[in-house]
Amino acid sequence: MSCKKGYKVYEYKVISAPRKGLKAKGIKSHEDRFANSLQELMNSKAHEGWEFVRAETLPSEERSGFRSTNVVYRSVLVFRKKVQEAAEEFTPAPPPVWEDTAPSQFFETLPEPVEAESLDDDQDSSKANA
Repeated sequence: MSCKKGYKVYEYKVISAPRKGLKAKGIKSHEDRFANSLQELMNSKAHEGWEFVRAETLPSEERSGFRSTNVVYRSVLVFRKKVQEAAEEFTPAPPPVWEDTAPSQFFETLPEPVEAESLDDDQDSSKANA
């Protein structure tokens, strides 16, 4: 998920709205039973961490028969849950930890350089042998 720093990132859940009322003690009218079913559904989603956003009525195209389709309107409830803030996404990695080692461990000890005889001495000795 990429998002600008400081913005909130949400996950959404869309469910069908209840069509029938829910019976409960002391609730007698159809309207109150319907409201009770919505209340129970919304409270159960809130306990799961979902926040109610809105109710929508949306068109849905359905097949009715072999060649025909009908448009049916469905009521849905939209919930959201905060996943993370975008700032949390950009936490820097910790710096590397270097071991405390002496630099001499990384370098070989080379033998001392040997002084080479000059070329003039070599030429003089070759003339003497001739």
